[in-house]
Amino acid sequence: MESLSCLVLKPATPTRLFGSRLSQTAASGSAMFLPSLGFPSSMDYQLPRTTAKRYLKLTKASSSAVPATPSTTTNVTNTTTAVSTKKVLVPIGFGTEEMEAVILVDVLRRAGAEVTVASVEPQLEIQASGGTRLVADTTISTCSNQVFDLVALPGGMPGSARLRDCEILKNITSKHANEKRLYGAISTAPAVTLLPWGLLRRKRTTCHPAFFDKLPKFWAVKSNIQVSGELTTSQGPGTSFIFALSLVEQLFGESVAKEIAELLFMHSADDRPRREELNKVDWAVDHTPHVLLPVANGSEEIEVVTIIDILRRAKVDVVVASVEKSVKVLASQGVKIVADKLIGDATGSIYDLIILPGGVAGAERLQKSRILKKLLKQQDASGRICGAVCSSPAILHKHGLLKEKKATAYPSTIREPSNVVDGPMVVIDGKLITSRGLATVSDFALAIVSKFFGHARARSVAEGLVFEYPRS
Repeated sequence: MESLSCLVLKPATPTRLFGSRLSQTAASGSAMFLPSLGFPSSMDYQLPRTTAKRYLKLTKASSSAVPATPSTTTNVTNTTTAVSTKKVLVPIGFGTEEMEAVILVDVLRRAGAEVTVASVEPQLEIQASGGTRLVADTTISTCSNQVFDLVALPGGMPGSARLRDCEILKNITSKHANEKRLYGAISTAPAVTLLPWGLLRRKRTTCHPAFFDKLPKFWAVKSNIQVSGELTTSQGPGTSFIFALSLVEQLFGESVAKEIAELLFMHSADDRPRREELNKVDWAVDHTPHVLLPVANGSEEIEVVTIIDILRRAKVDVVVASVEKSVKVLASQGVKIVADKLIGDATGSIYDLIILPGGVAGAERLQKSRILKKLLKQQDASGRICGAVCSSPAILHKHGLLKEKKATAYPSTIREPSNVVDGPMVVIDGKLITSRGLATVSDFALAIVSKFFGHARARSVAEGLVFEYPRS
């Protein structure tokens, strides 16, 4: 039997990074944090500070790279030039930050990259830092002899320490960096994983603010994203979109990155208001809010994982229920997610809010679920809250639950223009909340936090995400 070169330990409870109470937990072995001082390379550049959901003006393109033809119609295609697919490795472990991992995988696959999600654990299924269960494509040992165009490390604790302690991943990444290939890390991964491996030498670097003091001071940069030669680093879940888009631009070129940004609704703050609320009512409850998130094969993984992650950070009780025959679902860009239970087993509880994620194929399967339809009808009849993003407001419309309600959605998915509010990223009408989806879902989830707990709680969660959020 092939022996695993990754250190196998009983994992500790994942550490979440909250606003003013940011975790000061760093990986063990602080003696390994040895700064390598020197003058920065003139090739280093820093992208302007921006919010993670805004459109990214990309500044350094690879003119020779052309995207390969993708497997789905939601990806960017190139029909004039055929080149080998860009290969990307995204390793995950127990306690990996799910938003960072999933946004990386989703965005890179949309650009046409062949992304391998590899587990550094003995098993393929891992529990991420917010409790989301993800299933890797393979184990890291199968990647040892492969050549990748990019190795991108998500953060999260203890996920970054699990990556650091995997000898196979260390060897892959070190060899990759020595060959001057692209590599990147976000959140805790620059300080906890790359620094002990010696892969930050003479590189300007950023990371999550809670771990910033671990970086060599001369090279540390307080920026949402930093590109220094082959290395790209970023700060947290709230900057994951601009991190992923920067990597897309370096692999495929500026035009591809711009197309992906438009698909994701990465509009500037001046283009659209964040949120509009009509028929304002109080959502506050005298207990921990109980939320149901149904999922299906084809659900959009960014939306599913972002909603779970942000709501659980705010201490909301989130139940993920599969409408399939199995708790394991294959999301729209190939990410494998394990639900908490089947939808039939979720019917015995009362939910303060039911949220429908998007994804065209996933929305169609959600709409066909008789159990979910009954739950939605009961939710509406009882005067409780419903939410939907991307293509899923159409489900509420088809079930007759948008009558005399205003909503927003992915363009063209609602055929009744009188229902649609064109402009805001998030629309709240009484006890209905909707969003355009994808990059607007962080605002959607934070709006829910604000409605349940108040603006201060939403601000605190946003701070932990490194996501720019209004002060009032």
